[in-house]
Amino acid sequence: MSSSRGMIRNILTLGGWTLVSRGAGLVRELMMAAYLGAGPVADAFNVAFSLPNMFRRFFAEGAFNQAFVPLYSKKLEAGTDAEDFAQNAFSGLTVFLIVFTLIGTLAMPALVWAMAAGFVGDGRFDMAVDFGRITFCYIGFISLFALLSGILNAHGRFAEAGAVPVLMNLVFIAAMLLAHRMGWDMGLTLAWTTPITGIAQLAWTLYAARRIGFSPRLRLPRLTPDFRRMMVNMGPALLVGGVVQINLLVSRQVASGTEGAISWLVYADRLYQLPLGVVAIAVGTVLLPELSRRLQAGDSAGGREAFNRGTEFALLLTLPAAVALVVIALPITQVLYQRGAFGSEDTAATALALAIYGLGLPAFVLQKALQPLFYAREDTRSPFRYAVWSMILNAALAFGLMPWIGFSAAAWATTLSAWVMVGQLWWGARRLGEETRFDARFLSRLWRTAAASALMGAALWFGCSLLQPLLEAQAWRILALVLLIALGMASYAVAAFGLRAVRLSDLRALRRQR
Repeated sequence: MSSSRGMIRNILTLGGWTLVSRGAGLVRELMMAAYLGAGPVADAFNVAFSLPNMFRRFFAEGAFNQAFVPLYSKKLEAGTDAEDFAQNAFSGLTVFLIVFTLIGTLAMPALVWAMAAGFVGDGRFDMAVDFGRITFCYIGFISLFALLSGILNAHGRFAEAGAVPVLMNLVFIAAMLLAHRMGWDMGLTLAWTTPITGIAQLAWTLYAARRIGFSPRLRLPRLTPDFRRMMVNMGPALLVGGVVQINLLVSRQVASGTEGAISWLVYADRLYQLPLGVVAIAVGTVLLPELSRRLQAGDSAGGREAFNRGTEFALLLTLPAAVALVVIALPITQVLYQRGAFGSEDTAATALALAIYGLGLPAFVLQKALQPLFYAREDTRSPFRYAVWSMILNAALAFGLMPWIGFSAAAWATTLSAWVMVGQLWWGARRLGEETRFDARFLSRLWRTAAASALMGAALWFGCSLLQPLLEAQAWRILALVLLIALGMASYAVAAFGLRAVRLSDLRALRRQR
């Protein structure tokens, strides 16, 4: 039990830093919305910035880390040549990134066309190509950062890696303030700031890695048996990442035909990524090395305890967040974004996308909790098969619904296909072993958490009606939103403790463990 509490503590640590990072990221997005609105420059930069981030999630945080972290964690547990394996992996990834960055920069017009064909024929296309050539080298810095973060996480050092993304957002905020003061072109300023943030994040993580005794040394990568094993495991994981990115491409293509739609989806994405990043990424990041170590040690009971407590904790935070995003999507968007170049039409469209994403938030979190069950066993093939079916459904829904409901088809397709992916992961995990089963405590607390979230949703609905005049008043709307969120948090806390979805003994145990 104490080990699962330690895991929850790690989730809280990483989640806390992610919350700070996403909060700073929200400030960054608010400033972008005020300076650029949802116009052509915002669309062009969002596409350019998404390209290196898309490939980073695909290669580094996706396939590479999913293949690297389980092997590295098991080597640490067994006390074998973990250092040499990590050095070889770092060198191999570096060589690949140099080549890939050069190819991507040269092929930027094709990449922009693949991401947003609707830009062709207007000024957004050339602007996105120019921005993309500046930003694309970011993938090299941020991918090496992701690898070093995996090493730090395997050593149980979650705070060092979790704190670094805060730095990126602070650099962006400072750059926009400086550009506004100096009269610089805001689009070009954002583009040039992107690789600078990558350098800053990599430098900080290199320092943190040296503190635990890992100092990367570039060398020619060797095709050792472990390196080949990692490459074999990467194959299906790359395909899974490819499927996820195809879904992203589908969303961008559907939205690119409507000016401003890509920015609406990006701004909505930033808001739902706040709870998603705090919970899902933290749970998935902590669970993978934890399950890998327990499988190496033959601790099936400990693996089941870790999976159930991690998933239980994730849903305790996710379900109320999902309800809140659906119920008060419009006031959240209106208060946070509607100013400067961001008008009421932009608010309505962004709020619609946010509510739809909110319906899918629990699915996105459950995916992060279920996937480590496969990756810890070095099974990357099963998630690929499931992802292919979800990809087909996503494309069919996005393009099929677009003529009827417009750009929101992209958001609906993302949410519905995410739930289908969860269903497949859950069904497939049943064959993996005893540790993949939900225990009685999880099932008991699941319905209690759902009921507490529903009660909170009702409180938010009535609170929104009462505070509506203040939410629409320029001078009082921020205070009104804070009061509304406080009402939601208080009502959920009362309902959760009243229904015993969470107990005081849980908090006391975490405090003792800390």
